Amino acid sequence: MNNEMKFAVLIDGDNVAPKYLKAILDEVADNGVATYKRVYTDWTIQARAGWKKVMLEHSVMPVQQYSYTTGKNATDSAMIIDAMDILYTGNVDGFYLATSDSDFTRLAARLREAGKFVVGVGEAKTPSAFRSACNSFKLLEVISNDDTTDDALDDGASSKGGSRGKKKEYALTPIKEIKSSIYKIIDENSNKGKDTYIGEIGSRLMNKYPDFDVRNYGCTKLSTFLEDKMPNLVLSHKNSSTLVTIQNADIAKRDVEEEIVGILMRHGGVCNNMAVINEELKQWNPNFSAKKFGYSKLSSFLQSFDAAFVIDADQNSVRLI
Repeated sequence: MNNEMKFAVLIDGDNVAPKYLKAILDEVADNGVATYKRVYTDWTIQARAGWKKVMLEHSVMPVQQYSYTTGKNATDSAMIIDAMDILYTGNVDGFYLATSDSDFTRLAARLREAGKFVVGVGEAKTPSAFRSACNSFKLLEVISNDDTTDDALDDGASSKGGSRGKKKEYALTPIKEIKSSIYKIIDENSNKGKDTYIGEIGSRLMNKYPDFDVRNYGCTKLSTFLEDKMPNLVLSHKNSSTLVTIQNADIAKRDVEEEIVGILMRHGGVCNNMAVINEELKQWNPNFSAKKFGYSKLSSFLQSFDAAFVIDADQNSVRLI
């Protein structure tokens, strides 16, 4: 992200607490300049009084929107209308939409369609539809360091034995899925004779998973995340950049053969997609790669076996004899 980008920061005061305002603006400042700073709610409600002090401190404009009908959120409409007005002025490069409300999903998608960079900011309860509609999604609990709770999340589920005061991990995207994507990136580059650098891993993960942020997993840097969560990766320096490779590990070809037979048995004796075999071999051993055995393609590697299975490369299938 270009640090010279200009952002409109629009905050849903009905769904975001004033304690998060500074953290939101600090996050924007790390990535660009906030040219619009607005909070939308019905300021006649006594419960909104806590916003006054922090808005004055950070020069944020309050936007009044009366709640005309009980149960209806008029704030959403006001924020959406303002966002579209700002979009048509052409004065910003992107938007920060601070809300935990899925009603802003279509707005985020529309702003992206117009070529704007959209960052969603919300609590862990924010629906996945809104998170996915943004280019990037940040957790309020994480960026504000408000992350001490009774439970800790890992792989998308509560961890056992969590205790009060321990740092919480908000693994919105399961760690297993992140690991699989990283291995795929490295393998794809390896098959093309390319090195994989940490910057490429970071950018491709963010493009694929808008809510990916190493801070969600209790880390402050991508390098720390890779070293902590994926110890079989090797980080080294090359041309002033950080190179990422898979640690070499001896895998006996006989063991691979036995695992392939097991995979085929689990699939009823035939698998019509070699990619499935490749994926299950990686789940069995993350270091597996046909290239480590001297083959550029999995089909060529499978054909090298004098085994109890046959390969039809044209049909992309493998079956037990």
